[in-house]
Amino acid sequence: MAAPEHVPVDRTRYLRTYESPPRRPDPWLAVRPGELVDGQPRGEQLGNPGPDQGYVLVLARRFHGKLELTSGEHERDALAGATGVALKRASLFGRAPVVHDLTVALTVWGFLGAADPELVRLRQGLFAEVAHPHHYLNQRRIADLVPDEVLRMTPQQVTEAHRTDWRGLLANLSPAAH
Repeated sequence: MAAPEHVPVDRTRYLRTYESPPRRPDPWLAVRPGELVDGQPRGEQLGNPGPDQGYVLVLARRFHGKLELTSGEHERDALAGATGVALKRASLFGRAPVVHDLTVALTVWGFLGAADPELVRLRQGLFAEVAHPHHYLNQRRIADLVPDEVLRMTPQQVTEAHRTDWRGLLANLSPAAH
């Protein structure tokens, strides 16, 4: 940056100019110890990476006071469990979460309409205290119970499927899950 005219300048001093960095003879290779060579690992309890996932917390606020909860269920637990499902859905499409992701997640678990008593018993056990940070594995279990095929459905398709057979929207339902 040029100095103002009233500032004295030593005209004998070397002026810096731009120089390109020295050329590297070899190409740069990703050989760091933490580098993922085969891409992001997938599987149960590994999560689902995607862009701007924190936005799901803004979207979750839109559902405050709108969930149909039974005695012993808490809104914060329902939303915490549903956010994992919503993020899984968003990552399948390679995008940030949108309101439809949460709508699908809450519909699958029966929080947006009259839920079957058996589904309520199932979700009461799964969603209990899941909002607490130490219950991450429980949050992953909730997300892993919803198969990718269901998450690729539109919200209208999920609503219709939930009305006809909510069990078809969940995978790996075993007696231990009840």
